[in-house]
Amino acid sequence: MEYILEPWPWYVSGPLIALIMFILIYFGKTFGMSSNLRTLCAIGGAGKKAKFFDFDWRSQLWNLTVVAGAVIGGFIAHHFLSVPTDINLNPETIASLETLGFDNAGKNLLPAELFSWENVFTLKGMSILIAGGFLVGFGTRYAGGCTSGHAITGLSSLQLPSLVAVVGFFAGGLIMIHLLFPLIFD
Repeated sequence: MEYILEPWPWYVSGPLIALIMFILIYFGKTFGMSSNLRTLCAIGGAGKKAKFFDFDWRSQLWNLTVVAGAVIGGFIAHHFLSVPTDINLNPETIASLETLGFDNAGKNLLPAELFSWENVFTLKGMSILIAGGFLVGFGTRYAGGCTSGHAITGLSSLQLPSLVAVVGFFAGGLIMIHLLFPLIFD
């Protein structure tokens, strides 16, 4: 008998996320991936060079379990819980991606045109990585947190700045995919 693995349904994963957020709020903790980068930089001694990293990083060590969980969970999901399958993309999306040079649109989660080592080590690939990294870093700092921090922690604790940030994230994503993406890959 063949067992086909499916993603967890919303009615399982959603309440689990809500339960975790309730526990974090109850204990006065906040969640977000970008705060882990700050903690790692502080552990590495960046507090001697920049005041932003000069804080009691030991109080944030618990949050590094989020990073460990993401890495371990991603490994387990990829190697043990995933089955190779086509992605159910709209035929118009596939045609649009093919005009931009994506040969196997919908055949894998990480298209080789973006994520292969051959494409990363090109001028275009390095430019995208550097510019994207700068924009993500700047945006995270400017917005006072990352997408997971604002969308999960901020919205669940009813913070208006997080709602504004999440609307901005979605607007930025729409601008990127509809206006900038075709310019980059045309």
